[in-house]
Amino acid sequence: MEHFTIATVAEESADFRRVLWTGQHTQLVIMTIPPGGEIGEEVHEDTDQILTFVSGTGQAVVSGQKKNVAQGDLVVVPAGKKHNFVNTGVNPLVLYTVYGPPEHADKAVHETKEIADELEESGKDEPPAS
Repeated sequence: MEHFTIATVAEESADFRRVLWTGQHTQLVIMTIPPGGEIGEEVHEDTDQILTFVSGTGQAVVSGQKKNVAQGDLVVVPAGKKHNFVNTGVNPLVLYTVYGPPEHADKAVHETKEIADELEESGKDEPPAS
């Protein structure tokens, strides 16, 4: 059994992205987006994503629709939909997300968005083969 006090674990991580758990069908990831930062516009063709916001304020943009987000909010991004999440506040935007199927390398830790982008572009952030 894996057990997380997820809001506490997410709040304690300063990393842009940290994979906490990877299963055969889903993956749990925590993220911290710095003030003025963003995840970056992207599309996961075959992966659904559910994001739950722990602290901070931001804006969700999914398929061109915009919605402000804050602590306690949850946003669903179906596979194939263009999306981005932007920190609009003065504090970090902290969240956890569940991907189905997994999207990132098991146990991956990306300290910054720049590192995350570099690893993705170089093919070094691939989910485990099922």
